[in-house]
Amino acid sequence: MHPLRLVAAFALALGALAAAAPAHAQADGEPVASSCLAVAEALPDVVYASLAPGAAAAPAGGRDAAVTITYAGHSTYLIDTPGGVRIATDFSGRYGAEPPPRVATMNKAHSTHFTPFPDPRIEHVLPGWNPDGGPARHALVVDDVYIRNVTTDIRRYGTMEPNANSIFIFEVAGLCIGHLGHLHHRLEDAHYAAIGRLDVVMVPIDGGMTMSLPGMSEITQRLYASIVLPMHRHATPIGSFTAMMGEAFDVDFRDTRSLSVSLSSLPRRPTIVILDGV
Repeated sequence: MHPLRLVAAFALALGALAAAAPAHAQADGEPVASSCLAVAEALPDVVYASLAPGAAAAPAGGRDAAVTITYAGHSTYLIDTPGGVRIATDFSGRYGAEPPPRVATMNKAHSTHFTPFPDPRIEHVLPGWNPDGGPARHALVVDDVYIRNVTTDIRRYGTMEPNANSIFIFEVAGLCIGHLGHLHHRLEDAHYAAIGRLDVVMVPIDGGMTMSLPGMSEITQRLYASIVLPMHRHATPIGSFTAMMGEAFDVDFRDTRSLSVSLSSLPRRPTIVILDGV
């Protein structure tokens, strides 16, 4: 990227993140240290749900602390942290409901990505949209994981509805894990800067209901995560997506629904991992 464009993108990201700061006061007035954000100084205020500030940045197991990621169905992945926190992405209650996750993220493009009646046993329900208008604002620490979001737009009744989808980022055990949600458009430089580094990214590859395969492969290539986890596939042949990703990405088919990943186990080459059921 041209240096001037990079500076402009960082400036846009600073403004976007500052605008997205939630109203809640943080525990000690200091932001959580992020290893994922492109502009670390632009962190929003943080709500500490069950942890002393700063603890999320120091996993007990170091580079070998492992996160387990399980494909539950559709766009729902279960993320189990070393500290025992279970997160369900794009949670509708159809997948990964038992035992209930401690955290559920949702998006509203379709009813298969959210539920208006979440299980009351779920401690933290994080909608990717703001029912009161404007962008949703999440910056939450639960034990060993820091969860934040970057909003995007969705197609709705022939027009684009601003800030109605969220890309959720989970920072845990030194890893940066991203879930693109029901993404409907290409990302701008400010989005990439606000997302920051991703070690693992969950990508919808239906080829139409979200984005075209060329558009989604372009985004995935630019994010350049070490591990790419496809989701929201419907009838799209896996090979249609992997072929567009090119020779820079390895392909790894697994016969299990779960993947254990740590900083020390990340593949040397970016790898598309297809878990059983995808």
